[in-house]
Amino acid sequence: MRYKGKVYRPPSEAYSLIVQVTYGCSHNGCAFCDMYDDKHFAIRPMEEVREDFEMARRVYKKVERVFLADGDALMRKTEELSQILGLIYGLFPECQRVTCYASPTSLQIKSEEDLRLLRSQGLTMVYMGLESGCDEVLRRMNKGHTAAAIVAAGQKARRCGLALSVTAISGLGSRELMREHAIGTAEAFSAMKPEYIGLLTLMVEPGTPLEKWVREGSFTVLGPEDILRETELLLQHIDSEGSVFRMNHASNYLTLKGTLNQDRDAMLERVRKGLEGYGLRPEYLRAL
Repeated sequence: MRYKGKVYRPPSEAYSLIVQVTYGCSHNGCAFCDMYDDKHFAIRPMEEVREDFEMARRVYKKVERVFLADGDALMRKTEELSQILGLIYGLFPECQRVTCYASPTSLQIKSEEDLRLLRSQGLTMVYMGLESGCDEVLRRMNKGHTAAAIVAAGQKARRCGLALSVTAISGLGSRELMREHAIGTAEAFSAMKPEYIGLLTLMVEPGTPLEKWVREGSFTVLGPEDILRETELLLQHIDSEGSVFRMNHASNYLTLKGTLNQDRDAMLERVRKGLEGYGLRPEYLRAL
């Protein structure tokens, strides 16, 4: 495959065919993020997209999963995404699912008719970043949306039949807004009830506005104990029956896996063990 710049995908897409249908992130302004700082957002020419899929058909014997990159593939026009989905399932009849990142903006722009059409044509799931359910945290991090707007976008996706995977970032509220961040995020997840919930832990990337704030002393990075207490608070307040909960990213100090709400007590017990020092990932092994 031919790729422009750095390419990212969710952990669950590790074995998927990844093809860029857009470049970069449509927002690309979050204070904590440097993922797409090497390129501007752009729509990839359709002919190049077609060539990459045809190339993949010649190279790979079986393609069961496809991930449409980059950071906001849903920003493409609906008719173009429709063509791409038709191309995928035409070339790879064995394909079982097609997924992509979606921003709150792209979900807001698409009509429900558009989203239902894409779902009927084989777009099975979208990944969306909540980051925080606290409006003050979102404002400081320049997310570009309120928590209510992000929740509404997620609810819209689910209403239209798309599976929804949503991530948030532990520690994003620093010590000052730790409680508001934890409880607000729990409430946002509870309102969306996504199929999948992913909890990452903040890591400070060089060259970001956040890194400058840390250097200046205006933002305090939380250590493992505070992160676990924040996680405990989130789990105590979340009500998202049936959501698969994962805190197993390389950035996390502690691994948690379960299904809400049935595994909440077991996960809380694991957090309490973590607070006693059991099962924690050392700092030098953390990564994005």
